[in-house]
Amino acid sequence: MLSITADTVLVPLASEDDAATTAAALSAAIDAEGRIVLLHVIEKAGGAPDKASVEQRELRAEEIFEAARDHLAADGRTVETEIRYGTDVADTIGATAEDLDADLIAFSPREAGRLTRLLTGDTSLDLLTDAPVPLVVLPDGGE
Repeated sequence: MLSITADTVLVPLASEDDAATTAAALSAAIDAEGRIVLLHVIEKAGGAPDKASVEQRELRAEEIFEAARDHLAADGRTVETEIRYGTDVADTIGATAEDLDADLIAFSPREAGRLTRLLTGDTSLDLLTDAPVPLVVLPDGGE
């Protein structure tokens, strides 16, 4: 069984499903001490029109945080939230880890087909190769 001990754990979340899966796995693996920072990156289009308004995307981020908060706030854990904006999700996650002086990044990789990864990039692979702090790749809820 995985046991994580860290002062600050950064937890990037992409959706409500991702939040529930990641939070359940992390809750079982992390010590009650320490700070958990839930992160949602709002991807900017880099010159092209955005898919939704900033306000809509921020509301969605709050829904994502809520899906994770219930699992993680138990046992007296300190849970914070952070919304960041960037054109490259992996770079934004790494920069946030450095800004917050995180000890590690914990995430559950999302399943995606080859075509999806080709078109949208592979954030998990980018994190694995360029993360500024250690990574913990959590198992999915079924494992």
